[in-house]
Amino acid sequence: MTIDATEDLSGLEPSARSLLDAVIAMSSELDLSAMLERITRSACELTGASYGALGVLDVDGNLQDLITYGHQQEPTLQVVGKSRGRRARLDDDAEPASTTRPRGTTAPDPLLLVAPHTPDDGGSHALRTGDPGKRKFIEVPLRIKDHDFGHLLLAEKAGGADFTSHDEQLVVALARAAGAQIDKVRELELSEQRRRWLEASAELSRALTPPLEHTVALERMCETALPLMRAIGVGAGTRIEHGLVSGVAAVPGQEERVRAVTEKVPLLIDRRIVEPLDLEVDGLYIVVAPVRSSLAGRGALLAIYDKASAAHDEHERELFFGFAGQAALALDRLRAVEDRADLAVITDRDRIARDLHDVVIQRLFAIGLQLETLGRNPQRVEDLPKRLSEQVDALDQTIKDVRGSIFDLSNHDASSLRAQVREVVREYAGVMDFTPEIKITGPVDTAVPDSVRNHLLPVLREAVSNLARHAQAHSAQIELSLQDGEIKLVVRDDGGGVPEEAEESGLKNARCRAVQLGGQLEIGPRLPSGTELVWQVPITAGV
Repeated sequence: MTIDATEDLSGLEPSARSLLDAVIAMSSELDLSAMLERITRSACELTGASYGALGVLDVDGNLQDLITYGHQQEPTLQVVGKSRGRRARLDDDAEPASTTRPRGTTAPDPLLLVAPHTPDDGGSHALRTGDPGKRKFIEVPLRIKDHDFGHLLLAEKAGGADFTSHDEQLVVALARAAGAQIDKVRELELSEQRRRWLEASAELSRALTPPLEHTVALERMCETALPLMRAIGVGAGTRIEHGLVSGVAAVPGQEERVRAVTEKVPLLIDRRIVEPLDLEVDGLYIVVAPVRSSLAGRGALLAIYDKASAAHDEHERELFFGFAGQAALALDRLRAVEDRADLAVITDRDRIARDLHDVVIQRLFAIGLQLETLGRNPQRVEDLPKRLSEQVDALDQTIKDVRGSIFDLSNHDASSLRAQVREVVREYAGVMDFTPEIKITGPVDTAVPDSVRNHLLPVLREAVSNLARHAQAHSAQIELSLQDGEIKLVVRDDGGGVPEEAEESGLKNARCRAVQLGGQLEIGPRLPSGTELVWQVPITAGV
């Protein structure tokens, strides 16, 4: 049978029972602020002190936060900071010479100064009055690993009695347990903080998707970082050495102050940001984190604090610098996607321009020559009406080609059938030594249903795959046309043709798709060399 050690405490002394209760209650807290308040209250309850103060120190030993419990009858106790490495004593005759006060603080007399514990002070945790036989105050350091987290001070025991050595031992035991629990809670908070920063970095990458202006991207960076920090504002900018800062986020009421400071920062930095910097501008503390973006331009993230202790928090700085690195990757990705889209547009327009020059203009030039020949002596031309009709048909075909090119220029929908056909061909561009000529006529994007499109694209992929792997061709033409209610795909090349012993595995599937839709597949030789594949089905199939 298992018995909970906390169920029966009747065998313990009342003070030990109270200490154990305090430790158990303290260990149940997972919020650091609530835990510090409970530690201060428990220390007062253990010793009968009417007033308790827990001074939390920053990395430099200066007072960062103060938690109090109860009140002083006579305000003679004040926590003001460190004593440059030696324990302060509260004496009647003199105040310690090494007193360090916060700016603007007036200390009452006598003054209590919290100092880091040092081994050479005899290990005493009691601050004494002028009478060495009396203990009016107790001061105990709260240590975490190898440094002081803060100092716990107790005063004004109930009834005006002095603190005893037993009181001191209880507080020391409580402080040791508190140090271990504070360390645990801080680790949990740091883990949670890291998780939130990782989620913010991932969310930023998802948010920075084109089309998105660079200034908006910087503002989103600031808005993402600000809620995770103790800063009053975050600024961002690229090319900061040239005086450009764009993108600011601030807590309510601090917008103008933050923006004014961010505008001054570039004037104080006359070089490219490659390492973190610390600045102080107009009473605000600024941490500058480099944003090492290769494509979007180097810049910086600015964390703006109104307290020096917050600006020097090593854990927050580390996470902020890591976020700046992730932001640089997100900006690079955004610019890369934008550049890729621009390159695709330029490449497509270059192809259309080439097609217009090689096909349309040449055909118009040929028609012009034919009409010029006919116009010199029309009386001697046999079958003049027929010859003129042929040129009119050629002009009609040229008009169709021009309309197709205009439609390609104006259509940027990646889900269109035209775009999907070109994407299939583009996938095999690196395998072939040439780019097949693509010709698309008719309203294929609007008139071809999905039931036909879902069969057409696999057939095209199979045909282009055979062209790339087996045809040994030097040129090819791919034509997709919609006319008289039928969609027709033609793939021609000037390769070696289809071998007689070749297995018709993929083409067999293409033939089955055509038959399933009520159409047909024809494949055969092309003169003088090469192969021609014709896949033709009605667009009403499957509707």
